[in-house]
Amino acid sequence: MNPRQQAYFRAKLLAWKEAILRESQDTLAHLQNESLREADLTDRASSETDWSIELRTRDRQRKLISKIEAAVRRIDDGEYGYCEVTGEPIALGRLEARPIATMTVEAQSRHERQEKVSREE
Repeated sequence: MNPRQQAYFRAKLLAWKEAILRESQDTLAHLQNESLREADLTDRASSETDWSIELRTRDRQRKLISKIEAAVRRIDDGEYGYCEVTGEPIALGRLEARPIATMTVEAQSRHERQEKVSREE
């Protein structure tokens, strides 16, 4: 991967991370300003369900941030864009679609099949 491509993916990853952090701060501000004291039990249950889903989403995004940071470290180490299993280059189209990818499509497919088999056992 050439330096221009590395710079492009670094910027893409950092922008993604910043967007996630902004959304998290917006959620936190909204939680602090909104009251969950709905008068109607049905409305309260609906609000609590909505917030539960929102908080689960934020938790998944928190985990995503660590993957983004790991991808940036791989760029710094010169390992970004190479499959961690086979060492082959990961297609640019795959990295464009999923910049945190660590495996080629083929290696990922094999990995998922193996996980499925081990779950079934």
